[in-house]
Parts: sequence; C-alpha cells; structure tokens
Amino acid sequence: MKIEAILFDKDGTLLDYEQSWMPLNKKAALMAAEGDEDLASRLLAETGYDAEFSRVLPGSMLAASSNGEIVEKWCEFLPNAIYDDLIHKVEMIFQEDGEAAAVPVTDLSALFIRLKERGLKLGVATSDSEQGAKRSLSRFDCIDKLDFIAGYDTGHGLKPTAGMVLGFCKALEVAPENVVVVGDNLHDMEMGINANVGLKVGVLTGTTGREELSKLADHVLSSVEELEGLLPE
Repeated sequence: MKIEAILFDKDGTLLDYEQSWMPLNKKAALMAAEGDEDLASRLLAETGYDAEFSRVLPGSMLAASSNGEIVEKWCEFLPNAIYDDLIHKVEMIFQEDGEAAAVPVTDLSALFIRLKERGLKLGVATSDSEQGAKRSLSRFDCIDKLDFIAGYDTGHGLKPTAGMVLGFCKALEVAPENVVVVGDNLHDMEMGINANVGLKVGVLTGTTGREELSKLADHVLSSVEELEGLLPE
C-alpha cells in the first residue's frame, strides 16, 4: 500500500491516558456529584473505572466514548442534573485543566516534523471535544504540524463510525486505502475498518492490552515512538 496520511487518536495514543485523564475524570465526577465522594465513585465505576486496580477497563465508556456519551450516562444517576448544564461544566474542566494535565507519550513536535518530512499528511480524531483536543495539545508545539483535528462535536460523527476518517480524507484529498489509523482501543480499530483504511495500528499507551488490540489491529506497538519503523522509507 501507498501511505499518504496518518490519523491519530489523541488520548492513550499521543497522550498517556492514565496520567492525563484520570485526574480530570475524578474532578469532573466529583463536580457532577456535587461533592458526594461515594456518588462520584459510582459515576466513575458505571463508566468503566476499576477502583480496586486503579485502572480504566478496556472498551469502557471512559476508555472509548465521547464526553457527551459519558455525561449522558452519568445523568442516569443524577436525577436533578440537566444534561446541557452538566456537559458544559464537564467540558470546562476537561479543557481548562486538560491543558496542564496532558502528558505526551513522546516529543510530539519532533515526531510530527519527521513524519511531515516524509510527505505525510497528519490528523487527530478524538472522542474529546475539538477545542479540548486543541488545548490539550497546545503546549507541545505540534498543532501547526497537524492538517486536521476532529472531536466528537466537530460534525463527523462518533467513533467507531467512519465519519472522522472520511472527513479527514475529504479535507486532505486522500483515499482511505492510503491512510493509517493509529489508536489505543478497539473503537479506533473499528473506525478504521468501517472506513476501509489501508493500515490499522494499535498502541499500548492507553487502556487496551496487546492481546485485545491484536484482534483488529494490523500491528500493535508499544507506543507511537515505534511507528516510523513500520513506514516505508
């Protein structure tokens, strides 16, 4: 296959999931629960946080769903919550705190520069909001190296549908079969399958293990640091 473009997931792929997101998830849940720690713990558990092992379960809502889907689930346990109000407050936490909390898995600017030097077009497709994506990546001098950024609210639909990939392809005039999708969970791999991309690459810096990712990914890497080794010179 001829590789012309790479579409990255963000959280768990470009950013270390545990370090970047669990403080934000816990703060947002506590806010939603109005300070009730037991209720906040239940909100997290219902969306995939395993407190006993301090980890997010693979394939859970926290691991793979959009911010909106997570808040919608939380509202089931918050009888007085109004979705529109709560999603606004959660987004503010994710955006304002996410910028400082973000921990990259590598030097993203340097990685993107090397990939751009190969003539590749680069994008990000995330279940975070588009603004949240931009803010969480803004500290790492990499936004200007990206040709495309889509969040759950950009208008291309949600993972694992093909919309974000097809939006990327349309915007940059590349065919799906010439695109590599890189992500840390099965939603990313399913998105790639649904869009008929040329290559699906899983990474282990998120919430899903090698055995699970290997079911759908063409390759599984320790992190995006190994990605260049897969690409033709």
